[in-house]
Amino acid sequence: MSNLSLVITATAGCAAAIAGGSLPPKARVLAAVALTWVASAGALVGAVTVLHTGRPLVLSSSRILPLTGTTLVLEPLGAVFVVVTAVVAVAASLYWLGYASHGLSTRTASATLPVFVTSMLLVPASGSVATFLWLWEMMALSSLVLVLVDQREREEARSAAGWYAVMTHVGAAAILFALVMISAHAGGQTFAAIRAHAGHLPGAVRNVAFVLALVGFSSKAGAVPFHVWLPKAHPEAPSPVSALMSGAMVNLGIYGIVLVGDELLGGGPVWWWLTVLALGVVSALFGALQAATSTDLKRLLAYSTADNMGLVLIAVGASGLFASTGHPVIAAIALVSALLLVVNHAAFKGSLFLSAGSVQVATGTRDLDRLGGLMRSMPVTGAVFVVGGLAIAALPPLNGFVGEWLLFQSLLHGLPTSSTAVAVAVPVGVGALALTGGLTAAAFVKAIGVGFLGRPRSEGAATAHEVPHTMQFGAGLLAAACVVLGVGPTVVVPALDRAAVEVVPGAPAHSVLASADVRLSGLQGMLDPALLAAGLAVAIVAVLGFRRLAQCRFRPRLPVRSIEPWGCGRELQTARMQYTATSFAEPLQQVFDDVLRPDRDLNVSHLAESRYYTEKIAYRTSIGDVIEHDVYRPVIRGVHLWGHLGRGLQNGSVHRYLAYGLVALVVIMLVMV
Repeated sequence: MSNLSLVITATAGCAAAIAGGSLPPKARVLAAVALTWVASAGALVGAVTVLHTGRPLVLSSSRILPLTGTTLVLEPLGAVFVVVTAVVAVAASLYWLGYASHGLSTRTASATLPVFVTSMLLVPASGSVATFLWLWEMMALSSLVLVLVDQREREEARSAAGWYAVMTHVGAAAILFALVMISAHAGGQTFAAIRAHAGHLPGAVRNVAFVLALVGFSSKAGAVPFHVWLPKAHPEAPSPVSALMSGAMVNLGIYGIVLVGDELLGGGPVWWWLTVLALGVVSALFGALQAATSTDLKRLLAYSTADNMGLVLIAVGASGLFASTGHPVIAAIALVSALLLVVNHAAFKGSLFLSAGSVQVATGTRDLDRLGGLMRSMPVTGAVFVVGGLAIAALPPLNGFVGEWLLFQSLLHGLPTSSTAVAVAVPVGVGALALTGGLTAAAFVKAIGVGFLGRPRSEGAATAHEVPHTMQFGAGLLAAACVVLGVGPTVVVPALDRAAVEVVPGAPAHSVLASADVRLSGLQGMLDPALLAAGLAVAIVAVLGFRRLAQCRFRPRLPVRSIEPWGCGRELQTARMQYTATSFAEPLQQVFDDVLRPDRDLNVSHLAESRYYTEKIAYRTSIGDVIEHDVYRPVIRGVHLWGHLGRGLQNGSVHRYLAYGLVALVVIMLVMV
């Protein structure tokens, strides 16, 4: 099959970077966006072709990378992630046109953003270890530059970039060791050679390589406890970059886990997948709980990314677990649910981050306690955020519901079973999915209700106005995808099924049947999203009609008062009477106090005339990241101590340096003997 689409993607991406770095200010952003669209379109066409025909795209060259050459092979699994990345990139680039004046019109930003997009489009098409690592590092470095490019003078941005740089490169080192280890034992560095020799790899090599790959790719996916960069980098990055990082980049961490665990190593023992599932459960619960108690809008969305990637990891772990225990049909269904969750996450999380960026541009703040009333002044942005919020809360008829329904079905059909591991893991996964759904709903009820309804709580919120049309269209494109994928998931389910069947050995040709409805192959389970949406529409129309009829019949007899929706029946209403994000989350803080461990500060000021009379009371509460505080901070302090002690080794004395050399020489001689 022709590899022209891969050539177009790489060429247009390079041209976009050159145009962004060399053209004058008025033309560079427009040229970079147009060429980025060309690169995305080329990748999208190639990926859709692969998913339709099942035949891979292959491109190899010995002129780009010395010694190893470059090998690109786009197969159905990678094509799913390419399609997702391309759609998010088109929407984020369109949004970039209106956002450019807020720090993304510099040469650095205009050249780096196309590199970031192009590397993400090509990572799933990598066909060798060298090509994969080269593109992965290019993606990591370009995203690091973009985190800093908008707010490089702010200490918070520099700190976030430092955390992100350390976590992403520790993860990259783990991935490097894993891939080099298995390629060395396989006798070749192409993925095809590794697959051919996967069955002959020693058990210890397979286990160590999988654990290293899981650590490395989980750090990119934002899974707990490797998530600490998420709530730091996302709030500081420009909003189009945040949308790309959360809607596309973190998905590649999931791709890497499936690539190494299922495709390159050909599956593994039960404990591999129990580890993945446990990682998903912890990530989903911790991320949802932190999101429900966050007051920073982009920090809330960052933690919800860990939450959603946790759900995907539950599905991936369940798929591997069912495959290892001899249930390929259910394993394929679980993997389809994982891929559908990835697609859905890209749509609603991209729209939410772009909407949050619009809010920040219009109001100058991300603090939910200072927002409010934005639905009146920013109706388009508010509507997009509501659609994304309802979708991420898995409410029908939007796309989040279908993905979680399919995951529930895959877990429930795993019981009853004779496997102890499955019997324990499945109820834990179902319970985590249910509790996560409740916490996620609470988080976005808070974000929508406090941020967009009620009265403004700051001058910025009171004077906010709608953002430029390109920003509205960029976010609206992904919100529209949430609706389309919710009502008609059959548009993408057959392609996801084809990708999953090729990954799971022994799976039937079609594990999930999708025509007008979604059915499970050989199992009881059916969902008709279009019929469900129609039923909900009829119910809403009936309620509105009954309300209208009641108003027409009883209005002449009964007096009618007009009050604000969030006024609790009061005619006099001020912003200070309404819930803030902090007060809304207070009950959850009380329930999960041992997990969250919030910091509370109560200051009581007395009148100067008498200490028995109170002038004012100030109450502040903040919630940090307990994993960062208990795990990473001690490590950082240990590294600082080690560095402080190491300074004593260098005091400028030539005699001491000669002694160091003598000691090193003696040690080497002893070891050689």
